[in-house]
Amino acid sequence: MSDLNIRKFKKDKISLVALVVLVIMYLAISFASFLSPYDKNYSNRKLSYCPPSKIYTITPEGKFSRPYAYNYIRKYNPHTLSMDFEENRSQRHYIYFFSDGFEYKFLGLFKTNKHLFATDKDGEIHLLGCDINGRDNFSRLLFGGRISLTIGFLALLISFPIGLLYGGISGYFGGIVDIILMRIAEAVMSVPTFYLLIILAAILPSNMTSAQRFALITVILAFIGWAGFARVVRGMVLSIKNEDYVKAAKSIGQTNFKIITKHILPQTSSYVIIAIALSIPSFILAESGLSFLGLGIQQPDASWGNMLKEAQEFANIMYRPWLLAPGFLIFIAVLSYNIIGDTIRDILDPKSKIGR
Repeated sequence: MSDLNIRKFKKDKISLVALVVLVIMYLAISFASFLSPYDKNYSNRKLSYCPPSKIYTITPEGKFSRPYAYNYIRKYNPHTLSMDFEENRSQRHYIYFFSDGFEYKFLGLFKTNKHLFATDKDGEIHLLGCDINGRDNFSRLLFGGRISLTIGFLALLISFPIGLLYGGISGYFGGIVDIILMRIAEAVMSVPTFYLLIILAAILPSNMTSAQRFALITVILAFIGWAGFARVVRGMVLSIKNEDYVKAAKSIGQTNFKIITKHILPQTSSYVIIAIALSIPSFILAESGLSFLGLGIQQPDASWGNMLKEAQEFANIMYRPWLLAPGFLIFIAVLSYNIIGDTIRDILDPKSKIGR
């Protein structure tokens, strides 16, 4: 975007807040190993569905103290016939920050066994409680966000170049080429998207690693996402190809491919930027939906979708609301992208405001 458009964007306070929220999210998942108190594979079965730890800064005697927490112990409640947690107040476990320092390497190569905060050797701290397997929800949210927040960009890297070139070729040549290419695109668009994802994800081999499954889901999302984009690009190219600079490029003998890529497609950049900003949320929701249904990223690896799956039971929603945290983050991420996308559309295409 030009400097003028950037200044217009800065004037929109809501969009700036949305951008700051997304930046914080991506920084958090980039430094997940450092910010999380536990490793992504940590598990303590004795703390299944443990509630969030309470942080204290004042002692029972009324004195200020270093932040500390108590460990939870699980006990059977004969009145409710359930296992309840209560604090073991016989020992305080103090929280330490940067106790051993950390190592940072340039270009995001953040490798460390250190953590931003931790308790002493025998202590447990769980800011958002634990899941059914006693795994720390706060740590898993950070590691799971790496999948949920990056899958959209990876899918775009595949689908948008295909759609851009496909639509450019269709619109530029027209005639029978345009008819054939558009019928193929319409056939792809007619396939029910979510049902296709369920079928393709369900037939994936069960022995696949989460990394392989993640890559295949990305390809699947990209495969079904290019057709609609290509159709809009084709419509734009139909009008652009009659401009004088395109005719001049033809007259000096430039090849059709060079005319399409160098002179025509760059003129669609405004729409491409808008489409990218508005498409990422749909990819995030698609991955989360698949993982929620158990067809995406598999346990023990985390994504916000498969973490949210535990909250589908009514008892968990009522008595363990911390399990809803992944859904809240999905909502915030999608809302932020939509706000930014709408603002960019209003800036780059002022005519879109008409009638709204």
